[in-house]
Amino acid sequence: MTAEFFHEGDLVAVLTTQPIDRFLDYKAPEGGCHLGAFVEVPLGPRKVIGVVWGAGSGDFDYAKVRRVMRVLDVAPMRDEMRTFLSRAADYTLTPLAAMLRLGTRAPGLGDSQAMRKVYRLGTKEPDRVTAARTKVLEVLRDYGGLSFTCKELADMAGVGTSVVKGLAKMGCVREEDAPRDTPYPALDPDYGGKELSADQAAGAEALRTALRSEGYGTTLLKGVTGSGKTEVYLEAVAECLRMGRQALVLLPEIALSGEFINRVEARFGMKPAEWHSGVTVTERRRCWRMVGQGDAQLVVGARSALFLPYQNLGLIVVDEEHDTSYKQEDGVLYNARDMAVLRAAINGAQVVLASATPSLESWANVEAGKYQRLELTSRFGEAVMPKMAAIDMRSEDLPGGKWVSPTLKRAIQQRLEKGEQSLIFLNRRGYAPITLCRACGHQIGCDNCDARMVEHRFLKRLMCHQCGETKPMPTVCPHCEAEDRLSAVGPGVERMGEEVTALFPEARVAVLSSDLYGSARAMKAHIEEIAQGGTDIIIGTQLVAKGHNFPLLTLVGVIDADLGLQGSDLRAAERTFQLMRQVAGRAGRAEKQGEALLQTYQPEHAVIRAILAGDEEAFWAAEAAERKAAGVPPYGRMAGIILSSPNVQEVFDLGTEMARRDAPLRRIGAQVFGPAPAPIARVRGRHRVRLLVKADKTAPLQQALAQWAGQFRLKGELRMAIDIDPQSFY
Repeated sequence: MTAEFFHEGDLVAVLTTQPIDRFLDYKAPEGGCHLGAFVEVPLGPRKVIGVVWGAGSGDFDYAKVRRVMRVLDVAPMRDEMRTFLSRAADYTLTPLAAMLRLGTRAPGLGDSQAMRKVYRLGTKEPDRVTAARTKVLEVLRDYGGLSFTCKELADMAGVGTSVVKGLAKMGCVREEDAPRDTPYPALDPDYGGKELSADQAAGAEALRTALRSEGYGTTLLKGVTGSGKTEVYLEAVAECLRMGRQALVLLPEIALSGEFINRVEARFGMKPAEWHSGVTVTERRRCWRMVGQGDAQLVVGARSALFLPYQNLGLIVVDEEHDTSYKQEDGVLYNARDMAVLRAAINGAQVVLASATPSLESWANVEAGKYQRLELTSRFGEAVMPKMAAIDMRSEDLPGGKWVSPTLKRAIQQRLEKGEQSLIFLNRRGYAPITLCRACGHQIGCDNCDARMVEHRFLKRLMCHQCGETKPMPTVCPHCEAEDRLSAVGPGVERMGEEVTALFPEARVAVLSSDLYGSARAMKAHIEEIAQGGTDIIIGTQLVAKGHNFPLLTLVGVIDADLGLQGSDLRAAERTFQLMRQVAGRAGRAEKQGEALLQTYQPEHAVIRAILAGDEEAFWAAEAAERKAAGVPPYGRMAGIILSSPNVQEVFDLGTEMARRDAPLRRIGAQVFGPAPAPIARVRGRHRVRLLVKADKTAPLQQALAQWAGQFRLKGELRMAIDIDPQSFY
């Protein structure tokens, strides 16, 4: 960390979080300020937060330059964080102020520290010993002088808060005032290590050795589902903690965090810091501040946790690194997996990319020698990989409007008789994807988007999965006004729930879909209940494919294995392969072997054959050869340009003009395709047109794109978004 200091009255350049594409000059405040200081500055009539980015430019009348109002009581932004934000902005072609907003997303940063009551061990003994009081005192003794809030202490002891307050009145527990944003309890790297298999032990030692180098490196940790990848990378976290450095574990879904936090607590004795949309505003502010002070050793979070102000970051783990939710698709468009590698390279940290089904990008980087590869080839303990088979739907006797084949039904019945769980997987939320009028053929669409509305019978509403708009289920056709002729077409998970309940009336059936829960906490609680055997048949979307461990689950049935093979997405085959392998991997994770049955109308399709054969290397090699021949990622570069406006004509006019004036791109050998309407051409009332730029792997694409886009002035409601390395083409 540089010690560059600006004295009172010196000109400093401040980057604010406001959408102003430049630095602003201010005079350093009374007492001066450091480079990187978080400050409050006047901007017009408002007070805004910014960061001192360097010396002021001095190209403005000094007498008129306003003064920094105050320096915030938080750790200054470190050099490597400013470098990371600048390089991420350059790579993604995002204004630096928007990047700074990602780095300052903690509420109340400018607030003074609030106080709260905390409790620690006192000097007196209770006048009457009870089991509840003993539990509280034992917790305080076990944690060696640490202080806790009343609720934290009561929860850890398994008693009511009145017990803690009663002990405080007696002097057995000391009640003190402490800052609300307190350091996180220390994690013990030697607390709860498990006995590892030979495979795991070798992988853990390789990661520990890499960490001890104290330099940058990326390792792909590939292991079949159930092989114990988590235990291996937690050993790397332990080594990072021993070295006095901070660690970050990124998870693709909030729903995974509950089970994972419990595993971390079992391994290190205490809970880590959490950063995702499911934690409270107060906890987010505490996490941000403590990370900056070095008082949070381990953060478990969503992709935005990459932008926390780490003091000494030594390790980033990207769990399920292939998952598409690591790509931010609105606002700042970035891929957290790639940004993790960038951040680690700047910090001299190690990255672990963990997955049973890696992305082709990571596979190609291993092949090119850029990443190391560690492989866990067998499941941990007694568990073995599930048997996999296709159900050829062309030869199944299935009535119209039904989706569970007789073969799959028999397999589920066998599991019910043995007291084992079955999972039915269908990657469609809601009740039915289409609501059709049988009189006129009209399909009910969203008023604001060119998308069909999905029936959610549980909510008794139609919902647009693009903009979130909902409307009550109509009783008459909005087009021809025919009554009682609206019909649900196709299955969603809610409809599957109805069918399965009718087929197995005695079974306990649970539908797992993100839109059926009011909160992340409710979802976590339901998943824990299922894992403990509270359900016989689980019906779920891709949410269930992401790392959940259901010990009693021995059968997975995929309703429509062909669903992801449709469309023109260049990653369609890769994503289908990953999803099917991940879903199948939920089966047989304990001592009983599992089975995965894929319902398909295309059993001879190359992807279906590769899934069943389990020959992953052959699949990746074939997929890589196709992409290389086409010059597309990861063997070429792409950028998507999305133009939008409420006026369809002006958005097409701009797209046509951009395609015509493409000289900066032609100079680097890039091609421009389009303009063309986006597959979903209208979202939230805005018409959308896409252009696609394709360039050689080594072409200076960002520079050319900046010159190209800089030729055009956007007026009125016109908007342009540039998506480097697009993951979806909707």
